[in-house]
Amino acid sequence: MDKYETMRIFIRVAELQSFTQAAETLNLPRATVSVSVQNLEAWVGTRLLNRTTRRVQLTNDGISFLERCKYLLGDLEEAESMFRRDATQLKGKIRVDMVATMAKVLFIPMLPRFLEKHPGIEIEISSTDGRVDLVRAGIDCMVKGGKDFDRGLAKRELGEAAIVNCASPKYLAKYGKPKNIEDLKNHRLIHFAPVLGSKPEGFEFFDGEKYQEIGMPGIVTVNNTETYTAACLAGFGISQNPLGVVAKHLKSGALVEVLPKFKAEPMKISLVYPHQRLMPKRVRAFMDWLEAAFKEIIG
Repeated sequence: MDKYETMRIFIRVAELQSFTQAAETLNLPRATVSVSVQNLEAWVGTRLLNRTTRRVQLTNDGISFLERCKYLLGDLEEAESMFRRDATQLKGKIRVDMVATMAKVLFIPMLPRFLEKHPGIEIEISSTDGRVDLVRAGIDCMVKGGKDFDRGLAKRELGEAAIVNCASPKYLAKYGKPKNIEDLKNHRLIHFAPVLGSKPEGFEFFDGEKYQEIGMPGIVTVNNTETYTAACLAGFGISQNPLGVVAKHLKSGALVEVLPKFKAEPMKISLVYPHQRLMPKRVRAFMDWLEAAFKEIIG
């Protein structure tokens, strides 16, 4: 039995709470995963997982052993690479999550720079707009806008993205161009709600002393950043987008900035990741590069 490989399998089962999902993500037969965990339990002399037909849960011993496994594998990976002088020897997969618009506009164009330097690395990109359980999803790190994230995660602040109010020429031809906040009572806002059915956000602006939010009517609510921009381009209302996302549309005239003196609070962009005593060298190198690259763009 390869004890280290068996530990990796056990960690994946524990994170996903599923033998089937672990087998799929590891590209292994389910039976192999199940037998590996059984052999590991026999080796350590205790039950690590409680299995039922519906779920898999760690036992108290399993919780303690899981942390030790992570430390041991982290130490092993660090030891394997400690004498490598050539950075191109970094190998393995890195899984990163960010909203689709950010991946499309910023991350994908930058990525060749990293992969040219580290040809042994493979990148898996997840693009979601809702909350993500990084540990359960096996995500190494996530680029996230805003302030709402699990406080149990570690964070590096990358910078701030300016927010711009904009609308399409088609919309402005129908409703007119607002000149002040009072004019917004005659306008429509494209609503963004991460969970459809929840209360959507209003129009945010700085009143000279603090940021405020006012409710506005709207006929379209979305839960995806790409759809949010598309709805604005289609003329459904005013949107409040990060400047980097709509810059090309403003330049082409497909969108027009409105109420430039009443901007929303800049969006904080953070690199979020699970707490780890020892992080794999490839992940640390990727995060350092990602931090520098994003700061280069957003300042």
